[in-house]
Amino acid sequence: MKAFTLDTYKKSGVLRFGDRPEPEVGDEDVLVEVYAAGLNPLDAKIRDGAFKPILPYRPPLILGHDMAGRVARVGTKVRRFKAGDEVYARPRDGRVGTFAERIAVHEDDLALKPKNLTMEEAASIPLVGLTAWQALVDRAGLRNGQKILIHAGSGGVGTFAIQLAKHIGATVATTTSTANVDLVRSLGADVVIDYKTQDFEKVLTGYDVVLNSLDGDTLRKSLTVLKPGGKLISISGPPDPDFARQKGLNWGLRQLMRLLSFGIRRKASRRGIGYSFLFMRADGGQLSRITALIEAGAIRPIMDRVFPFEATNEALAYLDTGRSKGKVVVRLK
Repeated sequence: MKAFTLDTYKKSGVLRFGDRPEPEVGDEDVLVEVYAAGLNPLDAKIRDGAFKPILPYRPPLILGHDMAGRVARVGTKVRRFKAGDEVYARPRDGRVGTFAERIAVHEDDLALKPKNLTMEEAASIPLVGLTAWQALVDRAGLRNGQKILIHAGSGGVGTFAIQLAKHIGATVATTTSTANVDLVRSLGADVVIDYKTQDFEKVLTGYDVVLNSLDGDTLRKSLTVLKPGGKLISISGPPDPDFARQKGLNWGLRQLMRLLSFGIRRKASRRGIGYSFLFMRADGGQLSRITALIEAGAIRPIMDRVFPFEATNEALAYLDTGRSKGKVVVRLK
């Protein structure tokens, strides 16, 4: 089959397009013909070597963390899917590789594709949808009437998280550039901070939750908008000891995570705020709940551009510019 392979870690490196062996399909696996694959900053970070210490990858490997497609066949123990089903998924860590014509996905990571979405739209959802769900629902326990600040509201996670928070009933503030103010307002943002002309930490106060996807300076400033008992959740780091334990990292890496996050955890603790780092996990059950919200019209996908599969390297280069609104997707079929 054709695929894009990472042969060596390299900053802004190029993936090799060529033939790869067909996926092995275990008893609990589903073989999927990939129709479309979503791109994420995580793909670029893995390509650049940023996650070498903490993710179980060794080149050569196929990148790609989002996909939508059609079931080709199923393993002997699979009961929830059958050949011909239209599905989507964020495959689990260690088994990614959606920049390929076919992929074997564990049944537990898979969900039926929303009926009202195209393959390209569906491929844009899994990673950002699960990240937003696990941050807002699982980690923050966001409730009706609470206030949340979502940074980078025009990005992939931001566009989804704004809509999910509004569905829950929260008051939503977000940061974005001047060019994207209308977009985030159309998604339901109640308070829009144009970071080119405003300092969010001087405007906002008394918030229950902050979802951070930006740099350390933004993370520290976010503490000032939270009230005591608030929750600061970051998907861009620094990793904390809980993450290290969940990943089963060795003693040395656990101590490194403790050191990297010590400053922000101490600052948060002094203010009575909880800090946590979130690295989303694959979960087909949660993805099915997201499917229900999409089919009910509560959440819509936001896509920037769709590239042909052969232009995956160009799509990654475009993603690297940081100017995309919502998601970037490649089409295989």
